[in-house]
Amino acid sequence: MGWGKRGVLSAAVTVVCAATVLGAPGTAFANPEPSPSPSTSPSTNPSTSPTPVPDKDLQKVRDKLDKLYHDAAVATDAYNAAEEKTKQQSAEIVALAKKIDAGQRRLARLQDQAGAAARAQYRTGGLPPTARFLLSDDPGQVLDGAGLMLQGQRATKSLMTELTSTQKNLQAYADDAADQWKKLDTERKAKAAAKKKVQQQIDAAEKLESRLEKKQKERLDQLEQQAALKAQTSWLDTGILKKIHGKASAQGEKAVAFATAQLGKPYVWGAQGPESFDCSGLTSQAWAAAGHPIPRTSQEQWQQLKHVDIKDMRPGDLVIYFDDASHVAIYVGDGAIIQAPRPGRTVTVGGAGSMPILGVVRPDA
Repeated sequence: MGWGKRGVLSAAVTVVCAATVLGAPGTAFANPEPSPSPSTSPSTNPSTSPTPVPDKDLQKVRDKLDKLYHDAAVATDAYNAAEEKTKQQSAEIVALAKKIDAGQRRLARLQDQAGAAARAQYRTGGLPPTARFLLSDDPGQVLDGAGLMLQGQRATKSLMTELTSTQKNLQAYADDAADQWKKLDTERKAKAAAKKKVQQQIDAAEKLESRLEKKQKERLDQLEQQAALKAQTSWLDTGILKKIHGKASAQGEKAVAFATAQLGKPYVWGAQGPESFDCSGLTSQAWAAAGHPIPRTSQEQWQQLKHVDIKDMRPGDLVIYFDDASHVAIYVGDGAIIQAPRPGRTVTVGGAGSMPILGVVRPDA
């Protein structure tokens, strides 16, 4: 991709990190409850402002939020997987319906042919071709009759074979369709359950955040950024970046270009563009844009794509995070990733080592 543009990404990561350091407060934003004024008795009417969380508890709040959003990510993966399966099963049911329709039309045609043969036999007095052949006194007729008899036998046998085969196929299609309907119903229920779980986790996180005042929210963001910076710094201190020299493939460059063009778009769970994305929605669409479709979810990407060593990764590879493969980002070079982080965030550049890395996969291995 000619990452002379790599410098752009390096600068972006530097800016993110610098903003974190510069934003780190020299003093904590303690925000104790105000004492009642001597001239004022405590109000009996509950305040409409959120109950502030003591600053000393903000780290606990952050840990709780991390867990809630992590659980939401796991549920989102389950939702996305069920959504993909319902799409596949719906397509299979449509295909089976077309086969059943074609089979029914073919069966009707064969039944018409069988009926015509029966009517022809009735018109000849009900004698089968073999009987008419044996009762004939004309040698020429005998020979002609022998040929016609064989043709008739073959045609009848072929007709009955085709009729039986078509009936069997129709039954098989009907059985397959019934099985796919059962699977579709199961996946719809799984999708509904996952959707409910996602929303519960996000609602709980938003409720928890609503208790924070503006300065506490700012402080919470700083704690999050400091944790990411610390993890990224520890990762870089291992010297890993000196070992990573992989050059992007042509398709990898296209995937990175797509991801770069999405910067600033909001995270929405279950979304895969064009206006919003979740983590695996971004990576799957990036590679679809590169002409190489990959599985929809981060867990499927981890399970189905080729694993490569971190030191061998190159721009375009996918970095899978956490032990349960619940998050994924696209590596863009210089120790940086582009990711759709979580609800309330936008597609952004971050450090590849800012979260626990499970491994790296290569879509176009």
